Amino acid sequence: MRGMGSACHGQSRGADAKRRLRIALLLTSTIMVGEVVFGWLSGSLALLADAGHMLADSAGLVLALIAIHLAERPATPDRTYGYHRVEILAATLNAAVLTCVSIWILVEAWQRFRQPPPVGTDLMLAVAVVGLAANLLAARVLHAGAAGSLNLRGAYLEVVSDALASLGVLIAAIVMKTTGWLYADPLVSVLIGLAILPRTWALLKEAVGVLLEGVPADVNLAALRDRISKVPGVADVHDLHVWALTSGMHAMSVHAVLGRDATHQAVLDDVQRCVIHEFNIAHVTVQVESKGCSGETHL
Repeated sequence: MRGMGSACHGQSRGADAKRRLRIALLLTSTIMVGEVVFGWLSGSLALLADAGHMLADSAGLVLALIAIHLAERPATPDRTYGYHRVEILAATLNAAVLTCVSIWILVEAWQRFRQPPPVGTDLMLAVAVVGLAANLLAARVLHAGAAGSLNLRGAYLEVVSDALASLGVLIAAIVMKTTGWLYADPLVSVLIGLAILPRTWALLKEAVGVLLEGVPADVNLAALRDRISKVPGVADVHDLHVWALTSGMHAMSVHAVLGRDATHQAVLDDVQRCVIHEFNIAHVTVQVESKGCSGETHL
């Protein structure tokens, strides 16, 4: 009964997280489309740049929903790890699109610094106010669940950054309306475009690292090797490999050489237990052997 209660609680939390993410996604994507339309009509590059920023965060919300959805799907004979890599493929495509958007914003801003066009500040101001209000509402929706979910916490931080970008657009609109200084529009656009690039690079770097099966950034391989070697009954450790199936879901394989008087099952259980609980690695494969395999590269 306890196990069933825990499972139901986990399903309930997953359903609540998806509900909050969908509400936030609806708000951000609606405002994003509005900023594209009204940014084009008003001639405001800052609104278009903020739309690009919201595209980044909308994509992040979509990826968070994908991650929750895929985690609920069982593995199949053809997909023994399930469909977790779909999230990484989507993240790679997302990073490529956002890079193109950022470059376009910076190039267009450079052109506007040379010859700033007129901007409909009243329309820009109204859309910026609505965008800021929508982002604050989305942040409020996500804040309640952010403490208990990494997915929601990341989405919450993304929406907060959206709100700051919308605030920048609002300030640019006020400056242009009160002073007529048209350079405020491309200036804010550059700041937003530059804010997108580091996040895009981090996303692309993480996605490529997963596809290349690199060691996850939050796993200290030396510390992991040292901890396994200290398990009672382990005489040597070799062929240690750690990789990510998707963001936040790691796998490991290792060969552990038995020491004198050590029992196979005890060593196997202890190694699996310490790796799962101390290093948060979900999929652990341990080959226990009486001596090292010759001719192999020991890592």
